Formats: sequence, C-alpha cells, structure tokens
Amino acid sequence: MDRECVSLLPRVCEVLAASGSSLPDDTSLEKLLDWFTEVTKAGTSLLESCPCLLEFISSVVHNTTLDPSILSFTLRLSGLVAVTEDAFTVLQQSSVLDLVFNLQHWQEAGLWEDPCIRIGWIQGLRTMMQHPKALGFFVQADFLKPLLQLQTDKSLFVASAANQMLAHVLLSCQSVSSVESNGVDEEGEDVGRSSGSIADLEYPAITVETNQDYAAVVTAISECLKKSLVPRKNSQLHQSLQILKLLALLLAQTRAPLWEKLLQMVADSVYELLAAGYSQLVLPLMDVILAAHSCDANRRVTDQRVSRLLSFMLNIRKPADLIQAAAAFLRRGRHDLVHTAQSARVLLLPLDIITGLNLLTTTADEQQFSMVEQLKNKTSCISMICVCLTNTPQITLTAADCLPCPPVLIVTAVLSLLRLCSGDFSSSSSSSSSCRDVSRNIIGSSKVQKCALEALIALSGSPGVEVKLPEVVTLLVQYLDNPHSDPTVLHKSYQALVRWMSVCSDLSSITDQHRQDLLQVATKRSCDIRWEVRDSTVEFLGRLAGVSVVQTTAEEVSDASVALLGGCCFTTPLLRAALQDPESYVRASAISALAQTLAASWQQGAALTQEHTEIVNQLLEVLSRDTEGFARRAVVRYFIAWLSSRSSHSSPPPLASSSLLMPSVRSVLSRGSADLDWEVKVHTLELAELLLHEAFSGQRGYMKGNPTQTHPYAVIPDTLHTRTHNEEDVVGELNSLVQWGVVSALLSGLVDCDRPVALRACRLLMTLREVVCPLSLGALDATAAMAMVAKVTCELPGCGWAREIRKMLATKAKDAERGCSVGEVVDCDDCGEAGQEAASGGGQTPCVSVCEVLRSLDLDERLDVLTRSSDHVHNSPFSLLQDILTASSAHSQPDTQQEVIVDCY
Repeated sequence: MDRECVSLLPRVCEVLAASGSSLPDDTSLEKLLDWFTEVTKAGTSLLESCPCLLEFISSVVHNTTLDPSILSFTLRLSGLVAVTEDAFTVLQQSSVLDLVFNLQHWQEAGLWEDPCIRIGWIQGLRTMMQHPKALGFFVQADFLKPLLQLQTDKSLFVASAANQMLAHVLLSCQSVSSVESNGVDEEGEDVGRSSGSIADLEYPAITVETNQDYAAVVTAISECLKKSLVPRKNSQLHQSLQILKLLALLLAQTRAPLWEKLLQMVADSVYELLAAGYSQLVLPLMDVILAAHSCDANRRVTDQRVSRLLSFMLNIRKPADLIQAAAAFLRRGRHDLVHTAQSARVLLLPLDIITGLNLLTTTADEQQFSMVEQLKNKTSCISMICVCLTNTPQITLTAADCLPCPPVLIVTAVLSLLRLCSGDFSSSSSSSSSCRDVSRNIIGSSKVQKCALEALIALSGSPGVEVKLPEVVTLLVQYLDNPHSDPTVLHKSYQALVRWMSVCSDLSSITDQHRQDLLQVATKRSCDIRWEVRDSTVEFLGRLAGVSVVQTTAEEVSDASVALLGGCCFTTPLLRAALQDPESYVRASAISALAQTLAASWQQGAALTQEHTEIVNQLLEVLSRDTEGFARRAVVRYFIAWLSSRSSHSSPPPLASSSLLMPSVRSVLSRGSADLDWEVKVHTLELAELLLHEAFSGQRGYMKGNPTQTHPYAVIPDTLHTRTHNEEDVVGELNSLVQWGVVSALLSGLVDCDRPVALRACRLLMTLREVVCPLSLGALDATAAMAMVAKVTCELPGCGWAREIRKMLATKAKDAERGCSVGEVVDCDDCGEAGQEAASGGGQTPCVSVCEVLRSLDLDERLDVLTRSSDHVHNSPFSLLQDILTASSAHSQPDTQQEVIVDCY
C-alpha cells in the first residue's frame, strides 16, 4: 500500500466516522471498498497496514446516527478486515466483531428496516467466512435463522445476497473427507467452484473440526428449503423462485454426501411443486433438475430420483410448459438418449401438427389433442412455434438414434411453415379443420418468419439437405418479391440465401428461371423506398460475390454472384447507383460490396477498365465530400482491400493497376489523414501500415505490429531477416513512402487530438525508425552507416499538423543547445538540421531529413504517455481519498458556493 494513501487514510476515517458526515456521492464508498478488496487479494493485511481501521470500525458501530450507507460500508469492511484468522482474532478480542454483526444492536437502533444495512450484514459475513474460525463464529452466534428469513426478503437484492450466503455456508460445511471420497480430481473441483462464484476471495479449503455443529446447520438449511419450497398461496411464488435458484446453485456444486442429502430432503417438495403446475416456475424447476442431472451424469450409478423428476417434467400436461421444458433440456450439453429423444419429439410436435408432414411416427392422442387446443390461441401458438423453431437446429445435432425423422424432412417442414406464413396453404398436408385453424394464426407473423428463416440458416449444414436447394431458393425469392415482407424478414431471407449458397457449393440444380427471378427481385429491391431494404440488398450483392461455388457439371469454379446474377456486369451498375443513395448506411454498404465484387479481378490481376477508373473517381469524391463518416470509412477500407489483394498476389501487379492504385492511395492518405472522423484516420493509418509492410518486409529492424512488445534481447527468428539490408533499397523505398504521403500521414497522426490515432501513428513511426535509423546504433554510428538514408527529406508545411511537428523539433533543438551551454555532454547532432530548420523555418515550407525527424521526436516517451489511460492521474486510490476529504469539507461548509465534482474513479 502506498505511503501517501496510508497517510491520508486516518483523516478519511475521521471524516466518515464523524457524526452527521454524509458524502454527496455514495459510490465513493464502493470504490474505497474495491480498493481495500484489491489490497487484500494482493496478500496484504488491512489491519497491519492500516491500524486506524480498527478504531474506525469501533467508533462507527457505536454511532447509530450515521448515514446508513456509511454503516453498511462499515459492515462490509469488517468482514473484509476479518478475512484472515489473525485479524479475525484481533477483532473478536476487542469485542468489535460481536457488536458489528449483532442483529439486536441494529434492530434496537431502528436501522434493520433499511435494506442497505441488511445487505451489508450479509455481505460482511460472507466475505469473512473464509476460514474455520469465521464459520465457527457463524454457528455459535446462531445466524442461520435470520439468514433464512432474509432469503425471502421483500428486497430482491437482499434475498439474492442471502441466497448466495446460504450456498456459501453449505459449501463451507462440506468436510474435507467428503471431498476426497468423492473421487473428483482437482481440475474438476476447480471448475465446479468457479462456475458459481461462491466466494469473492479464494482461500485454502476449510477443515471442519466439529462435524456435529456443522451437520446441524446443513440439516436446518435443508429442512427450511423443504418446507418453504411449495408456496401456500400464489403470492408466495417469489419465495419459491428464490429457493429454486438456491437449489440449482447448490446441486451444481455440492459433492457427496451433501449432494445426496439435499436431493433426499427436497425431492418430494419438487415433485409437489411440479404437480401444482405453476407455469412461472417451469424454467427454474428445469434449472434445478438439470443441475442435479448434470452432477448425476458423473456418477457410476444413475440416481433414479433425478431420472423420475426429469421424466415427470417432460410429460407435463400444459403444452406451453412442456415445450419450454424440452427446449431447456436440449440446450444443456450432456444428454441421455431417452430424454433427448423425448425432448426432440416434443419440439417437433407443433410443426408436425401445423404442416401435417408426419414428422413423428406415433403420438399420444391426449398429448396431440391438448397441443392442438393450445395452438388454437394465436398468442400461444406464435410463442410456442418460435420456441420450437429456435431449438430445431439443436435436434439435428443429436445422435441419429434420437432423431424421430431425418434432417431433410425437418427442412421440408420449415419450408412448409414459411409458405403458410405467407398465406400459401397448398403445401400443407393437414386436412383437418382444426389444424387449418391453427395454421391461420401464423399468417403474416414476422416473428415466426424470422425464427423460421434463422432455423433454415442453421439447418443448411445438416447432412443430406443439399437436395432441397432448388426449393429453398424458390421460396426465398418469393419472400424477397413479396411486397408485404418486413425489412427484417427480407434481411434474413438474404442471409439464408447466402448461407445456402456457401454450404451447397454445387449450383448445377439452379435453373435459369431461378437466376432470372433473382435478377428481377434484386433490381426491384435495390430501389425500395425503405432504406433498410436497399441496405440489405447491396450487402447481399457483396456477400454473394465472396462465396465460391461450382456452377456446372464440368466443375467450373466461380463466385456465387457470377453463377446467379451474371457477375460484375449486373452487380456493379447497381452498386454504383447506390453510391448516390440519400442514406449514408446504404452508401457505405455499397462501397463495401464493390470491394467484395471486384476482389476477384484484383487477385487475378485482370486489366483495369474505364469503369474501374470511374469507380475510383467516385470513391475519392465520396471521401472528399460525403457528410457522413460511414461512407468515408468504407472508402478507405476499399483501398485497404485493394492494396492487400495486390500485396498477397504472387505475381507482379499489372502496370495499369499500379498506375491507378498508387496515385489513388496517395489521395486517400492525404484526405483521410485530414478527416474529422477519428475512425477514418485510423483506417488511413492501416493503409499506411500496409505500404510500410510492402516496402520493408524482411528488412533488418522491421517487425510488423507493436514494436514495444519485443524485448531488446529477444532472439529474432531468421525468417524476419529474409532480405539483405541494402542501403540503396531502403533509400528507394523511403523515397517512395514520402512521395505517396505515408510519412506525412504518420506525422499528422502523431499530433492528432484523438488518442487511438496518435497511438497507432506513434507505433508505426517507431517501426519506420527501427528500419531507417535505429537508435541502437547510436547517433554517430547511425550517421556513418546511413549517410544516404539521411538525405531523404519530407516537407513540413507551415500550418496544421506540420506546425506542431516543427514546434516539437524546435523545442528539442533549444533543449539541446541549452544542455550544451551548461557543459552537459549532449550530442547536438541528435537534433540535426531538422531542429534547426524548424527553429528558423519562418513562413517557408522547409524540407527536413526523415531520419533526423524520427530520431528527434522522442517517440518512446510519447508512446509511454499515449499508452496510459486518459484518467491515469485521477484513477487512483490516492485521488479517491482526496475526493472524499474534499467532498466532506464542502458538505460541512454549506455556505460555499463552489460545486465539488468527485473524480470518476
């Protein structure tokens, strides 16, 4: 703990313990407690490092007139201080501990009714109970009874905290012998503990010395859970809900024999609660049963009680509850074949009834009748169908023995359901009037349509479903052409189409009629009056271009855009038209789609056409004049994609491609680095980084990424030195970078007001410095070894970012001269002509050496500043303590007009 903090802490304690002293910002106490918790986790004893805390706790606990927030803070602090056995003993011997957690003391003061006092009492006890002495204190003080009462407290926060505390007590009472006899390895034990987050602090396992007292605690808690589980009236359902949450937590983490005892005590009550048929408790009940089932799966002999409970749950008479239970079971990882098959049948039954496709060979008449009756209610029907569709893909992932029908039949049912949603009853095989009544409930339901389309997307990877591709495409085109389709439904339809194209790569089954229909609907939707639809359409065109498919029986590989829409001749005009869209999201999506569409021609090194030139001019116009940042960001990413494809291509790019790309990149760097949007500037630096990598990859000193992450004595792999360090090559590449505007973009970013921009620019400049003028050589050695490199210059204009760079260089030059004048050993060549030019540049545009600029900017020091968080000064315990003192001072002087603002710690 810092000495400055220790010196301030006594004054803070005096302020908090003063009668009537209330802080205007109660969160300061939470932050102070967080700091104490961090100190304790680091292994420091609070009582040893801060002796004033004992006096503080003692004075506060005797002064019940203090603000309840300070009293609650003191309760939690007491538990934190007593987290070690030595500190616990000190508190107990001073009689502080008994008074702090004495309920009668708080009740007589009239403070127990305040929820923050109750929750402070619970959390203080829970934090403290990390060793046997604290557990013994809990048992001897008979805190179990009030804790059980708080478990059903009217405050949800208090009830939840009491739940966690009860679980902590039970798990603490587990004997070490029971842990060893359970046969669970250490890795499994650790996993079990971490999942429930029982304790905020981790300490060695508690060794139980007197099992009799602790067994009484376990029995009392179990008996209370058993009696309180079944509500006597509906108003007590919240109590049952809290107990079920506690049971789920306990059954997931307890071990033998406590696990068996808990299950034995509550099994009958759980049966009774199941029979009562409370729909609100279906999912909490499933959590309890599945927690027991998950633990039971590790046992050699299956517990029949767990199996019976699960079977009972999967045979509930209420159809809506039954579907919720089956879905909850399938969402869990470990399944047994019997209940998995049963859950799958339950979830497929509504689809079987509505579509009439006989997904299930046999179904109990009573179950089917009750399901039909429930589905006749429109609200229940939509809700149940959506649950079934959401979990249908999970069914196809189960073992083949559990599937009541093949996946292709499930896809057929989903397609039939989608037709019914659009009012097409021709595909329904159901002839009964009741089933048709049910089908009418889902007509026009966008909620069901979205769930069905999501299920169709997930089912695309199931085995044997490729044969349904023509039917899927036909249906999706119909949805896209439907004027009543919701924009979100259209978006899901586009996603489904792309997904099926990517999975079913053989498009030989797609007919010309399919292609013609898709062309028409894409053209139509690109001009839709709803911008969301236009955005989804151009996004679809781009994604389709990124999907590789087999177009003919001759196994000709192309992208899906070529196979379905004819390629660039169709998509490019649509996307160019979308560049003029009034909505910025659409313009940005169109630019991204253009990059995806043209990516294949870039990678193949195809000759550029007049259309490519026009597109580039359009994009540069967007970067210069578009008022929204979305489109401008997309433009820079477009050129990043183009340059990346050129860099990844093995053969040299065509001359025409380079003649168009590189001048365009220079314009992008110039305009992007001057943009007002910080994300545009960051993307511009990404483009500059690509050029750096292309120029110096393999050169000595060049490492892509963050240069500060490499230790100076680290062994550098030989693969990083694939090229010989030729000074002429470095000079040529550096000159090119200057001409393209890379160096100017990096220097501009270095002094940018947005921290992410400046941070990235600083790291890239350090990377460049390590290649052209590494600091490791020293000033004189670098000058001798890099004489030619030092002659490469760049311009520093007299305004904007360049003015800031010139000021920095001038300051460096003056500091060097001042150091020389007082006799210090300073190498004035470090500043060189760059500093001298900057100091006397006047209104001209000086040309300075790139190498000298890189060596004179103190990039390492600047990186250190930039990597700190923006609140590194205020975000500290010392600042927090100062804030508490200042805020309290302002509170004690109400005549003061100045507002005190507490730092956001």
